[in-house]
Amino acid sequence: MTIASIDPATGRLLRTFAPLPEAEVAARLELAATAYARHRRTSFAERAARLYRVADFLDAERERLARIAVREMGKPIGAARAEVEKCAGGCRWYAEHAAALLADEPIVGARLPSTIVYLPLGPVLAVMPWNFPFWQVVRFAAPALMAGNVALLKHASNVPQCALALEDLFLRAGFEAGVFQVLLIGGAAAAAVVADPRVAAVTLTGSEGAGAAIAAAAGRHLKKCVLELGGSDPFIVMPSADVAAAAATGVTARALNNGQSCINAKRFLVHDAVYDRFVTLLVDGLSRLRVGDPAAEDTELGPLATEAARSELERQVEASVVAGARVLLGGRSRPGDGWFYEATVLADIPPQAPVAHEEVFGPVALVWRVHDLDEAIAVANATPFGLGSSVWTADPVERERCIREIEAGMTFVNGMVASDPRLPFGGVKRSGFGRELGALGIREFTNVKTIVESDNDALCAPGSESGDASRRRAT
Repeated sequence: MTIASIDPATGRLLRTFAPLPEAEVAARLELAATAYARHRRTSFAERAARLYRVADFLDAERERLARIAVREMGKPIGAARAEVEKCAGGCRWYAEHAAALLADEPIVGARLPSTIVYLPLGPVLAVMPWNFPFWQVVRFAAPALMAGNVALLKHASNVPQCALALEDLFLRAGFEAGVFQVLLIGGAAAAAVVADPRVAAVTLTGSEGAGAAIAAAAGRHLKKCVLELGGSDPFIVMPSADVAAAAATGVTARALNNGQSCINAKRFLVHDAVYDRFVTLLVDGLSRLRVGDPAAEDTELGPLATEAARSELERQVEASVVAGARVLLGGRSRPGDGWFYEATVLADIPPQAPVAHEEVFGPVALVWRVHDLDEAIAVANATPFGLGSSVWTADPVERERCIREIEAGMTFVNGMVASDPRLPFGGVKRSGFGRELGALGIREFTNVKTIVESDNDALCAPGSESGDASRRRAT
């Protein structure tokens, strides 16, 4: 196979890379193991100084990096710049807070002096997607490296230049060779890397199929695994909501990243009392998005990242229309060069339609009319996914019910679902398991080790479990 970088706006081949041969992969794994032996012994201050330098490079080279993402996966230039800025912020947050997040924790009330310590695991393989080619990597790498682990990146095969640009940044920032390495390999080769005894754990963000394959490989070899998979996020709008604000946010929440985000709002569940007004505003807002070359400053909606992604979206929409869904806007690929798809709104969606139960990765909004909160929650949960959710209401009872009853890893009230380095990020059901970001994210790839300190007198004291056991053995 060949790893190819292709411009989604034109379909033009930009550059190709040969996958690493097995011998080179093995050499990089050995380098990772060697680097880990030294990196784990560095101080938090040393790691932070290097990560701060990564952040400085991200800021200084924002334009260059953003344009790589534009050309490799079609992200509009404004969004690409914002992604690079977010990476810099994430690096700085973990550089500042990692030592506190992983500080030793005394166990209050323990019979003997006891402590929890957080220790690194070793080389961690990250299998990352193309849709946020910098942020997805940094949100794994920043906490993993600050915890004392080292990183092996198997990036999506359509964004190799983004991967190599990040590797260069970490090296120039002063991280030792082997602490952050890119493995230019195909998906099938990742399972062999998981199996390698030098790899301690694996994390994947991507499709259900890829997640199941990596989880199976990790399970066979009894290795820690974190998965962030697909989403079909509900966006509930109740009568007490600010409908205009909800609709404006809904446009952004659906079209962000050309509709290619696991936490895009995908299913709009709107109360009958405000349905007509909300849907009119949503259709109008999506129809006004400026579509075109993602490198142009005024573009709001660019192409899908791959030809295969557009073909899959075409299949889902066409089959859903045949099943009875009604097209309120769009519904077709845009003619001409590149892999563009029109902003689309579907209504009256029957349960058997593909869009009703599959993740829709592209600028297609799905709307349902609901008659009360019970129905809204039932429809929200009628999906195999459970990543994010957004609820629009001014009613505190409705707010509390949605928080407690929606099956999702995240619920945002009167706002758009977003990732933030301070907030745990992840899902339930077929959206995966484990958490990224926040305190929970940095602790995922640590050995949460219990320390109990005793002296001989305490061990042998009458009434102590250890003392009693010692006497029983002696008799």
